[in-house]
Amino acid sequence: MAKFKKILLTGINGQVGNALYPKLGALGEVIALDRSQLDLADADAIRGLVQSIKPDLIINPAAYTAVDKAESEPELAYAINAIAPRVLAQEAAKLGALLVHYSTDYVFDGSKASPYVETDTPNPLGVYGATKLAGEQAILATGASHLIFRTSWVYGAYGKNFLRTIIRLAAERDRLTIVADQFGSPTSSLSISDATISALKNWDESKNGLYHLVNTGETSWHGFAREIVARYSELQAEKNWPSLKTAVENVSGITTAEYPTPAKRPANSRMEVAKLANNLGVTLLPWQLALEKVLTHSDFDLAATA
Repeated sequence: MAKFKKILLTGINGQVGNALYPKLGALGEVIALDRSQLDLADADAIRGLVQSIKPDLIINPAAYTAVDKAESEPELAYAINAIAPRVLAQEAAKLGALLVHYSTDYVFDGSKASPYVETDTPNPLGVYGATKLAGEQAILATGASHLIFRTSWVYGAYGKNFLRTIIRLAAERDRLTIVADQFGSPTSSLSISDATISALKNWDESKNGLYHLVNTGETSWHGFAREIVARYSELQAEKNWPSLKTAVENVSGITTAEYPTPAKRPANSRMEVAKLANNLGVTLLPWQLALEKVLTHSDFDLAATA
């Protein structure tokens, strides 16, 4: 099992960082930083911090993730999603450290009829996807030891995400309309953190590379929303959570064209995970079971979804 003396974790207040933090202690000493302690838009600050800490493992879940806002803030998105990973990789290479970085399904345009594999040609539709792709390419160009995990539709009990938004809206409204013609794999931050720990335990230099990391199976945003409402309603009395106004049958589907956004989304975000299983021995739960695990998690306070 790989063991690390000092681990630098960025984005402790993000979904994945928050899920990773309590689990990383089993692998080594953890220095976890939030945005106030490390501004990823400041390349010089990144260099100085990494040089002072001298980690042998850097984990970077922090990112600019405001997909629509990125269309009007391309420079900031590029600084955080492309330049910062390059600097982290350059410093990791100097130290002989491993860099773990997270990317996205948005590097693809969604036109493929089947799930994407790691060797498919990226073609991002917007600024967010383009900057995340630039981050991947920058890491690869440095020659640093790396694990790049592309994930999708990330949600969890913590932070701003689709799960918490649906619960909040369903508690306020009698009916919801959700996009039904975009397909992918909802992936919980808990699943991502568990998979990351497993991958690190199985990692050696021969396993460096780019991997797709998502919960298995597929659904639409509409299907995901219906499952959230159904599973929440089943647990509501047991957990003493607030009741929902929206019943499952009142979660209706609409087309992407009926819900225009500043940034285009890929219609197909499905990703094949065979490489992750074959090279690193990591398998993830079906997305429905992963959702159930998040909902039944003892620390999940659904009264605080605003």
